[in-house]
Amino acid sequence: MSTPMVLTAAMVGAETTREQTPHLPISPEEIAEDAARCREAGAAMVHLHVRTPDGKPSQDTELFRAAIRAIRKRTDVLVQVSTGGAVGMSVDERCGPLRLTGEDRPDMATLTTGTVNFGEDVFWNPRSLVRDIAKRIKELGLRPELECFDVGMIDEARYLAKEGLVALPAHFDFVLGVPGTLAARAEALDFMIASLPEGSTWTVAAMGRHQLPFVELAAERGGNARVGLEDNIYVSKGVLAKGNWELVEEAAKRAKAKGRTLATPQEARKLLRLD
Repeated sequence: MSTPMVLTAAMVGAETTREQTPHLPISPEEIAEDAARCREAGAAMVHLHVRTPDGKPSQDTELFRAAIRAIRKRTDVLVQVSTGGAVGMSVDERCGPLRLTGEDRPDMATLTTGTVNFGEDVFWNPRSLVRDIAKRIKELGLRPELECFDVGMIDEARYLAKEGLVALPAHFDFVLGVPGTLAARAEALDFMIASLPEGSTWTVAAMGRHQLPFVELAAERGGNARVGLEDNIYVSKGVLAKGNWELVEEAAKRAKAKGRTLATPQEARKLLRLD
């Protein structure tokens, strides 16, 4: 419990719309402003998707460049880019942010290790595609966050490690509560924690109404948590969060109430082995 807790703000996503919440940031300036407020509220990292000006999900390299530059002008928060993109995107499209190098290079990138039902759609991640993205992440010199919607995806990470595509111990993100995947239940979280390779770190991202309660579960179990408008738009029942920062603010209160301190970006970089 003495280990600082890393809070990640999943700010934009590919599914949430302005019709659902007017507080979803879309432009680079809006994203950067919200990211800075998330940092002030206690987040050490932001998980980043981008949108076109009309709000459509995109993995365009230049949109990521603009967002990352805007964020880094405002704050020192770590930037983790998504390679999941939106359902139906090709592998080259999904890997748009992995073309960024130099000062625009992200701090981390996600890697989903299996295919799952995703609501009424299918999040398509056959083994060949997973290995393709893993190679691109490795070539950029980044450590991946291994996004796991089920326990079998943790086992697949072990195969990737045997093939030299990821390094163990690794950092995992347990995505719980997406319709069609493993539900957000405490016993499911405990099973995933017990299945981790020795020495690995983990974050939990629970969907909807489960998001903030799972911050408390993560705090109690010595892990980390992801909150934000990508996964949940309400700060309490029926009350829209005014921005990602308000969800981070509430998560920080709950983590501290469980006796956890919050990691700074510099501490998170060390804890997640990003160097």
